[in-house]
Amino acid sequence: MASNNQDDNERIALWLVGLVIAILLVSITSYVLIKQRHRLAPAPAAVAAIADADLYDAPLSGELLATVHFGFAEATVPVEAAPDLARAMEALMAAPTRKIVIAGFHDASGDAVKNAELAKHRAIATRSVLTAAGVDAARILLRKPESTLADGTAEEARRVEIRLLD
Repeated sequence: MASNNQDDNERIALWLVGLVIAILLVSITSYVLIKQRHRLAPAPAAVAAIADADLYDAPLSGELLATVHFGFAEATVPVEAAPDLARAMEALMAAPTRKIVIAGFHDASGDAVKNAELAKHRAIATRSVLTAAGVDAARILLRKPESTLADGTAEEARRVEIRLLD
């Protein structure tokens, strides 16, 4: 009988240790994801410093280097965009005299002014990530926000395109 109680106590202890380890892993993972998310968010001063007059207004052209998709009503660059941003940085390194243009897109539904502002914030956030990674800010132009066609998907509407200018 004492052996059964000891076995039960050992099982309970192992279960508790496993539970504590699982809680620690979830906590550490959450902490890392939150820190990463805050690191990729644009600084408020960077957003306020961009006036509409400072935005690139020529027709959007050039080689598409990357497309970054954002969450609904979010302007934080997702961690999943890292490979796309790395490709854009490689293209810039390969063409040291060329610039890129970053264009934020939004759909035609809802408040047009709020949507355009969100698209602008997404472009600024993308630029902030690139400059933090070492890209010279003078080589990055921000395009006035673009509206997607009404028949596009929601994901297409919540995107930023990075193009290498001709």
